[in-house]
Amino acid sequence: MNKEQIQESFEVFASVATNYLPKLALGLTLLLGGWWFIGKLTRWLDKKLKLSKVEPTLIPFLCSVAKFSLRLLLLVSVASILGIATASFVAMLGAGSIAIGLALQGSLSHFAGGIVILFFKPFKVGDVIEVGDIKGTVQSITVLYTIISTPDDNTAVLPNGQVANNKVLNYTKENNRRIDLSVGIAYNQDIDKAKKVISDALHSVPIILDDPEPFIGVLGFGDSSVNIAFRPYAKSVDYIDAYFAANEAVKKALDNHKIEMPFPQRDVHIKSGKI
Repeated sequence: MNKEQIQESFEVFASVATNYLPKLALGLTLLLGGWWFIGKLTRWLDKKLKLSKVEPTLIPFLCSVAKFSLRLLLLVSVASILGIATASFVAMLGAGSIAIGLALQGSLSHFAGGIVILFFKPFKVGDVIEVGDIKGTVQSITVLYTIISTPDDNTAVLPNGQVANNKVLNYTKENNRRIDLSVGIAYNQDIDKAKKVISDALHSVPIILDDPEPFIGVLGFGDSSVNIAFRPYAKSVDYIDAYFAANEAVKKALDNHKIEMPFPQRDVHIKSGKI
């Protein structure tokens, strides 16, 4: 290599260095500084969300989305500063996102359902809910699944897409819950006396609320009994105990007052005659 070639190579290197070193330095500075700043920002966001009323399960997800989005934007900005064409990169990213979305559309529907549940809070951990034919206590809510403990000690794992698209009954949203019960008495019994006995029995149960006052009335007429409905109220947390206690108290009270609760019966009339 002669002197002229060396000088020409040096000039090319100097030109490249002059054009790209400032961009490289700026890009590297922006990358390192931005990466550090995004980390600090997401930690600050995490603390603020924990102090707010945002569902705790949602906080790590929101922070992760914020961090990923900001860092992706940072990388695109650095690439643009270095003179790298970002249009094709963004197009490839969009195509990849569509492909992933099509492959995971079921999971994405559960994910979207989880976001809806965590934001709008139709129920929370500890609530007793009914979704379709599944009823139980909510044990946990994640972005993809709601986990319910059923009364027979089984665990139901429900995809949030199914939960969000179904009718959900929340039995513990209110502080008080009504208990719907009924009992049948014989047709020859005094209805007013039976209602008074039932009322006194309900008021004797400590976990039955006096306010609202229990409703007691004739529900209908069966084949062998007059059916009386009684609707006491209890705290939602006491519902199960109050349900059994009310039934037991009413049965004992009716027995003590000799009010008959008949078995199903049928009258048979026999006519004698010649064939």
